Amino acid sequence: MLVKILKWFLGILGGLLLLLIVGLLITDNAYILKAVRVTYLTGHKTAFLEDYKYFDNRIISKGDVQPWPKSTSYNTASVTPVLDSIHKANQSVAYLIIRHDSLWFEKYYHGYDDKSLSNSFSMAKSITAALLGKALELGYIRDINEKVKKYIPDLKGPYADELTIRNLVTMRSGLLWDERYYSPFSITTKAYFYNNLSKAMLELPIASPPDRQFKYQSGDTQLLAMVLSKALPTTLSDFLSEHFWKPMGAEEDALWQYSPKDGIEKAYCCIASNAKDFARFGKLYSHLGRWNGKQLLDSTYIKQSIVPAADDSPEYGYGWWIGEFKGKKTITMNGHLGQYVISIPEDKLIIVRLGHQNDKKGMSNPQGAFYQYIEQAYAMLNQSNK
Repeated sequence: MLVKILKWFLGILGGLLLLLIVGLLITDNAYILKAVRVTYLTGHKTAFLEDYKYFDNRIISKGDVQPWPKSTSYNTASVTPVLDSIHKANQSVAYLIIRHDSLWFEKYYHGYDDKSLSNSFSMAKSITAALLGKALELGYIRDINEKVKKYIPDLKGPYADELTIRNLVTMRSGLLWDERYYSPFSITTKAYFYNNLSKAMLELPIASPPDRQFKYQSGDTQLLAMVLSKALPTTLSDFLSEHFWKPMGAEEDALWQYSPKDGIEKAYCCIASNAKDFARFGKLYSHLGRWNGKQLLDSTYIKQSIVPAADDSPEYGYGWWIGEFKGKKTITMNGHLGQYVISIPEDKLIIVRLGHQNDKKGMSNPQGAFYQYIEQAYAMLNQSNK
């Protein structure tokens, strides 16, 4: 009798599961199945550092390698107890200090090394902003204030005609978007797992007047990628390789996830690379676009990128976060789960932290991990100077 009841129960459960799958397929929500398989069934609750292995990727090819020169004080300092505790609590996988354009300190954790790929998450927004700057410099896009509908005529919403490219790179679009990373039903999740990203984006209206309010949302950068894909003669991955990855001497090829049906890169996230190669963008922006004697990106564009785009967003420029540490300006690439490239141009200092978790205490809280990644770097530098 018990066996019959168990078989009946499993049959009902299987039927309900089948109906659920069919329902998701019919309603064009099959991406939820992939989201469950890639995240929950691998023991995660959200996107994770090595999830690039589950997606289609384009190669960002390296060229002639330019290894970071090592400081004469390379790895002579020890990680402070405070920093060690933070690394353990937040499961860091990489921590670098680059001083005067030389590698001063590096340490890796949890089986990662200097060649290990990990997901950039939203640090890719800063890189996509650099691609926009290069597209403007080369004339593929005439003006940053051009209307987006010139490139995406199917964009909808009552304010679609007003939207400019600058509104996208500064997060002031008015796009109807839901920036939630842990909900399987948010557009952020759909964009991450859906196989036709452009289609998903074109379902969203420009619902509010552009340039009225700063609102951080990944959809703005993805619309920017759609503009770039129309304007550029190559894929975003190839453009990045030709104009930045190769000229900056990246040590390894990188990967960029893309949506298979429309072929567009997930530009708001998802470049898989290593700590030392991500750091190159910190150096490039600290030097206002100049790389070892060659101007790779227009200095005027970079100057505009690393100042507040508007009074109501003093923390954000063109895809870069702007802050201050003890009176010194910081410019930061910032990604989900605490992926950071932090540049302090005044001291010619770059700090890179990659890892599995973030404490969510913000970028200005002295008790937070982000602040301490900087504070403890200075403590290590002082330790070495004694």
